[in-house]
Amino acid sequence: MNSSASSAVNGGVSFWYADDGLPAVREPLTGDASADVVIVGGGYTGLWTAYYLKKAAPFLRITVLEQKFCGYGASGRNGGWLYNGIAGRDRYARLHGHEAAVRLQKAMNDTVAEVIAVARAEGIDADIHHGGVLEVATTPAQLARLKAFHAHELAHGETDRELYGARQTAERIRVADAVGSTWTPHGARLHPVKLVKGLAAAVEALGVTIHESTPVTEIRPKHAVTPYGTVRAPYVLRCTEGFTAALKGQRRTWLPMNSSMIATEPLTEEQWAAIGWAGRETLGDMAHAYMYAQRTADGRIALGGRGVPYRFGSRTDNDGRTQEATVAALREILTRFFPSLAGVRIEHAWSGVLGVPRDWCATVTLDRSTGLGWAGGYVGSGVATANLAARTLRDLVRQDSGQGGRTELTELPWVGHRVRKWEPEPFRWLGVQGMYATYRAADRRERRYPDTRSSRLARLADRVAGRH
Repeated sequence: MNSSASSAVNGGVSFWYADDGLPAVREPLTGDASADVVIVGGGYTGLWTAYYLKKAAPFLRITVLEQKFCGYGASGRNGGWLYNGIAGRDRYARLHGHEAAVRLQKAMNDTVAEVIAVARAEGIDADIHHGGVLEVATTPAQLARLKAFHAHELAHGETDRELYGARQTAERIRVADAVGSTWTPHGARLHPVKLVKGLAAAVEALGVTIHESTPVTEIRPKHAVTPYGTVRAPYVLRCTEGFTAALKGQRRTWLPMNSSMIATEPLTEEQWAAIGWAGRETLGDMAHAYMYAQRTADGRIALGGRGVPYRFGSRTDNDGRTQEATVAALREILTRFFPSLAGVRIEHAWSGVLGVPRDWCATVTLDRSTGLGWAGGYVGSGVATANLAARTLRDLVRQDSGQGGRTELTELPWVGHRVRKWEPEPFRWLGVQGMYATYRAADRRERRYPDTRSSRLARLADRVAGRH
């Protein structure tokens, strides 16, 4: 292990908070209260939902309850990828037809522009750079998957997507051994914490009440229960993503999958000249255990991937602390992609959880018989998907309360989707550990034995995961 890994700041929620500072925590709930809508969770989903509901119906009394502070979870720890990927689209195509999946994809494409536009309108400076998303292939098997993926996206209406060979890829970014890439304009780099802080401030300015340091222990119809009191409301919306398992009765609803990141020191002009990346696209790959990265506004590389994928009993981390072996593994990916950065210092490492349903499908639901709603299960694609989910929740609440009717969003195929729960322990721990070990083994095999066919190990892991 490079010595820089052991000297990195480890945890502290995330690099993004180290960069922008931890927020001053808002007052907790001080007793029983009432509202028209109570939102559980102060991340992107909850805050966007409060924002759009209050904009649409300023008279609504909306309360947001957050167990730590707004953006403590995935919203303040992610890779800063605002992009058009959505979990479960292909399954929705099988369930509802191709055209329904195309409508869902178009809504996601439009969501990238929506977030950028709202941030601009609200004066939120979140270091947004609209450079698109570049996903690279570095082995023959990855190239075959990349070409198939590119064709699949075109078939879902993304006609502005581009496919590059090795030379064109190198003109954008010089990733070692890259043999091809695909680029979509529907993506942007951003600073996650600057976005969530700005959004929370915008929501408060609209008159929404936010209580932090207020964990919700149970959700039931018309009630959100906390240690400090109960908030009663006709609508209770669960927006807790990877922390859902901590709620009473939700242990096996969504699995809290762990993802880890590192951030380098700021690179020199010479180092950037060697790498390229002038377009500041977000960067991903076609490995089975994939990576994701961005070039930050202050000239670092922030790079992530799966470390320890899951903690027994659906436990979550302690303020983002990350195992040294995971830091080393992420550093190995960094230097495999960019060998010239072998001596670069890693300054920060952190982790967070994302919500994974058993069928890997993001969903939005409002139960009209109880007033209970929820959105999430984004499987790592939540920066943009949370915005679409929030606008959909807004329309569902307005429809149910008689303030509005059916809309294009309420008719999307992910609305009302239900899925079975995860297996009890120890089966889900064994399954997830085995799945990612198999994915990593498949990636190693594909690097060692070049072949255009994907490793059979990966197909086995897909079946175990229930992803196909």
